[in-house]
Amino acid sequence: MNIVQLPRRFVRSHWGGTETVILETCKRLLGLGHHTEIICPNALAKTDKENIGGVNVRRVSYFYPYLGLSKEAKALLDRKGGNLFSFSLMKVLQTYPELDIIHLHTAKRPGGIGRYIAKRRGIPYVVSLHGGMFDVPAEEAETWTAPTEGTFEWGKILGWWVGSRSVMDDAAAIICVGQEEQRKTQERFPNKNVLHLANGVDPEHFQQGNGPEFRKKYHIPQEAYVIVTVGRIDPQKNQLFQINTLPELIKINPRVHLLIIGSVTNESYHSRLMEAIQGSGLENHVTVIKGLDAGGQDLVDAYHASDLFLLPSVHEPFGIVILEAWAAGLPVMASRIGGIPSFVEDGKDGLLFKKNNTGEFLTAFETLTKSPEKALQLSNSGNIKACGMYSWDQITRDLIRIYEEAIRENPFRK
Repeated sequence: MNIVQLPRRFVRSHWGGTETVILETCKRLLGLGHHTEIICPNALAKTDKENIGGVNVRRVSYFYPYLGLSKEAKALLDRKGGNLFSFSLMKVLQTYPELDIIHLHTAKRPGGIGRYIAKRRGIPYVVSLHGGMFDVPAEEAETWTAPTEGTFEWGKILGWWVGSRSVMDDAAAIICVGQEEQRKTQERFPNKNVLHLANGVDPEHFQQGNGPEFRKKYHIPQEAYVIVTVGRIDPQKNQLFQINTLPELIKINPRVHLLIIGSVTNESYHSRLMEAIQGSGLENHVTVIKGLDAGGQDLVDAYHASDLFLLPSVHEPFGIVILEAWAAGLPVMASRIGGIPSFVEDGKDGLLFKKNNTGEFLTAFETLTKSPEKALQLSNSGNIKACGMYSWDQITRDLIRIYEEAIRENPFRK
C-alpha cells in the first residue's frame, strides 16, 4: 500500500502523543513493505524536508485565512494547531503518485483538504481522533480561539469548498485512541465505522536509563523523591495543580521534588506556572524543562531519575506517557478522566483521582509514600501490561487491517 499521513504539523520541537503514534506506526509500516510518508504544513518547522526515525517528512507552505491576524497571534495558532489552509498541500496530494489511502490526523480545513483530494482521486481516507474533538473543557477551548479575536475569518469559504464539515461523514473509518472518545463519536455518527485503536509503546526504548546522571545534569538532589510529569505545558495538562498542591505534598514527604517536562504550547499558561512556582517560595523543589527530544536518551533518563509518574490532566483521550512510565518501571498516578480509566486499573496498576480533587490526590500520594510495597506492585503490574498489551507491532497490524477494509469498501471508488 501507498499511504500518506496528514497531521496538522510534525516537528521535534513540539512533540506529543499524536506525533509518537504517527512515527511509530510509520516505521513499522515501512518495515512491513508498505510505503508511507508524512506530509503536512510547515508550521514551527525549520526545514521543509526531513527524515525522522527513518520516516520521510515533507512540509509545505500554509496560511491562516483571517484578516487582521498579528504575528503573535499566528505564533499562538502554530503552537496550538490553528485552523489553517494550504494550496500547496492540495497540489502535493493531487500529484502524489500511486496513492492508495490518506490517513488524516486532523480535521477542520486541513482535514477538508485531505477529504477533497481523496474524493477527486477516487481513493478512501480514514481519520484518527487523537483527542479534543468532543470533550474539551470550555475554558481550554477558549484558549484555542483567543488568538483570532478581533479578526475577520474569510476562510469559511475555503472550508465550504473542500468540505471541512464533512470530514467525519465521508471517512471510510474513524479511529479513536480512547474508548470514551469512541463512545461519544459513535453517538455523534451512528452510521459510521468508528473504531478503537489504542496507543502503544516501545518497551525496550524505555527500559534502560541513567537516573543519577540525569539528576546531576539538571541539579536535582540525589536524595529527592521525584514526581515526574511529561506533557505539553498547557492548561490541558494541568501542571498548575501540582504546584498548588506542592506545600501539602512536602508535608507528607519533605523530599518531594517536582520534575515538569514539556514543550510550551501556551505562553500565558507557562508564565502563570512560573509565577506560581516563584510565589510559592519552593523553587528548590521544582525543575521545569521546556521539552526533551521524544526519541532521545534524556527523556528515558528522566523517567529513570523519578520515583513516581503523575498525569493530572483535565482531559486526556488516552495518555501515551503512562505507557512510557510503565515501560520505565514507574508507579503511576493520574486523573480519572477521558480514556485513562479504560486501560489504567485503579489500585492494580495505577492510582486514579478525580481531576483537580486535592483530597483524593493527596490520599493516593500518601498511600504510595507510606507503602513502598504498593508502589512496587503498581509499577510491576503496569510494566507487564505495557510490555504485553501495547506493542506498536500489534497496533500497526491492526491499523493495516483498517486500511485494507477502507480500500475494499472505498466510498469514493469511481
